Amino acid sequence: MRLTKFTDLALRSVMRLAVSGEGADPLTTREVAEAMEVPYTHVAKAVSRLQHMGVVEARRGRGGGLELTHLGRRASVGWLVRELEGEGEVVACEGDSPCPLRGACRLRRALRDAQEAFYATLEPLTVADLVSSPTGPVLMALAAPPAR
Repeated sequence: MRLTKFTDLALRSVMRLAVSGEGADPLTTREVAEAMEVPYTHVAKAVSRLQHMGVVEARRGRGGGLELTHLGRRASVGWLVRELEGEGEVVACEGDSPCPLRGACRLRRALRDAQEAFYATLEPLTVADLVSSPTGPVLMALAAPPAR
């Protein structure tokens, strides 16, 4: 299974926010985008979705920025990926030109089972697991924000 770039970016943003130091100034969307070397607009879209999911808290103005919520810190990676990717089918058997095998196809079920196995593998992992060493220190070194 292949994740969308949107999901990849959202997960990397969560990971970067997870290693922000306690008591440090919250990172801005722009700082996360610069650290990940991706366009600001892409990160802003991902942050908006993460905020809607209750994973990220975003505050505007002086002293504002992004912080992971309690849910964001303890979230299962499997849950995050399911929410970001949606529950769609691996293959599109319906649509403008439906597959002629759709009534008797074993492939569709096999792919659905494989998709569930993929998610099940991610379920026990948490955001904290993703940012443990050696990943955490690397994330901290990515475009460290200048002192404000």
